[in-house]
Amino acid sequence: MSTTEALLAASGSGGGGSNRVSIDDALALHAGEFGRWQLRHFVLVTAAWMLEAMHTMVMIFADREPAMWCPAGDGRCGDRCAGAAAGWEWEQGSGSSTVAEWGLVCGERYKVGLVQAVYFAGCMMGSGVFGHMSDSFLGRKGSLQLVCFLSGGFGLLTSLSPNYWVYVAFRLLTGFSAGSICFCSFVLATEPIGPSYRGVVGTSTCYFFSGGIAALAGIAALFQSSWRILYIVSSLPSLAFILVVVPFVSESPRWYLVRCRTDDAMRVLREIASTNGKSIPDCVGLRLDDEDDIIKKVVETSSVLDVFRSQTMRARLMLLVIITFLCSVVYFGLTLNVVNLKINLYISVVVNSLAEMPAYLVTAVLLQHFGRKPLTIGSMLLSGVFCTTASLIPNVGAMRVARMACGVVGIFGMAGTYNLLLVYASELFPTVVRTVALGCKAQGSQMGAILAPIVVLLGERVPFVVFGVLAIIGGLLVLCLPETMNKPLYDTMAGMEKGERSSKRGDEVATSNSLI
Repeated sequence: MSTTEALLAASGSGGGGSNRVSIDDALALHAGEFGRWQLRHFVLVTAAWMLEAMHTMVMIFADREPAMWCPAGDGRCGDRCAGAAAGWEWEQGSGSSTVAEWGLVCGERYKVGLVQAVYFAGCMMGSGVFGHMSDSFLGRKGSLQLVCFLSGGFGLLTSLSPNYWVYVAFRLLTGFSAGSICFCSFVLATEPIGPSYRGVVGTSTCYFFSGGIAALAGIAALFQSSWRILYIVSSLPSLAFILVVVPFVSESPRWYLVRCRTDDAMRVLREIASTNGKSIPDCVGLRLDDEDDIIKKVVETSSVLDVFRSQTMRARLMLLVIITFLCSVVYFGLTLNVVNLKINLYISVVVNSLAEMPAYLVTAVLLQHFGRKPLTIGSMLLSGVFCTTASLIPNVGAMRVARMACGVVGIFGMAGTYNLLLVYASELFPTVVRTVALGCKAQGSQMGAILAPIVVLLGERVPFVVFGVLAIIGGLLVLCLPETMNKPLYDTMAGMEKGERSSKRGDEVATSNSLI
């Protein structure tokens, strides 16, 4: 069957009902926008965010520089850069970190930033691949399952690295797969949720990422003597997720619908309704939001080229990638910059991760009142101001605490931005290209993350200056994006463009009437 015939067949059947409605209407009117089914599904799927947090932030602990000591006594050892040859020893043993095992200090210190940048380069490459697979033949659930399997496997192999360059290769492969976990999970978790709750629930996904960072800090504190064991312990949960969680997760009904599998979409919606204590009448079927034009075209494909064919979508995507890039440099930079704060590493990481959680709560509470755009601008400017302030505070004595406090507020604001951009981006694009667009956004994020470790190496003051300037620029760029609050989640490109034109005309009429 050709794609045209498949679409006509799906369109004509509409799931067997004569009264065809969109998925948003089916959820709002019949199945329930956010009930027991969506809550269970959301928690199970979003738990995957903890996995990406562990794969990403394990570098903070595995690549740390432990303390050195001189067994012969103070002043009796030679140059610290010579390490054991000059009589120095690592306090927790040479196997405590990659830095200690391979001597990544002094002239070799750049290799720490290099492997971290390579990991994010892998994330950037994988985002495009798995974003396309999620929107096309593999689906949301299949893509999430695949990236969890690959990241867990490569994480275990990383623990066996015999030398630095093999370690770099495995971190690249881990990033290639792990970097797609969050956005694959986000789309699968939020697409079955109705429009009234999608924004608030969507901002709750990042709690799991912060929780994963805090949990990793606790695990790392228990395995300070072996970076290899730390990689094993932080990778096994990804494989356990596939066995324990994935079997109880459903595919997105929106993906089923745009892939012309209307009966499967209706089956999921009826399951949602049944679990929520509701029912969908037999006369109700499903329709795409541009069904009026369905006879005139074939099934829309799902690649980034389709986004670039639309002037509106193209401009949005480019802005979104740039803003996310700037946000990522600041967010990951502040997270990795704990090594420059000269405070207990494990405590600093936990404090930073806990500082993110109030940001998610604040954005969730304010989201429905102020919209996506004003909050995103405000959170980026907040982070920029406090990062700039931190650059002016000396890193000595009690002032270290004040500097850390400014950094915490900075990460508070940028964590809120990161959270808001997920919801914002998912509403800026239709279902057929949503994961592709989020994949491009993720690539922008990974490009920023590649730069972040390099910025951290610039010293104690310069990183804060860079973070402050980039955050302010990002906040100003958000002014160019449209507001999406209380707008429908469109299925197709044509449906979105048609709906937005109608909405714009309605706003103009309302404005003119108010002036009269």
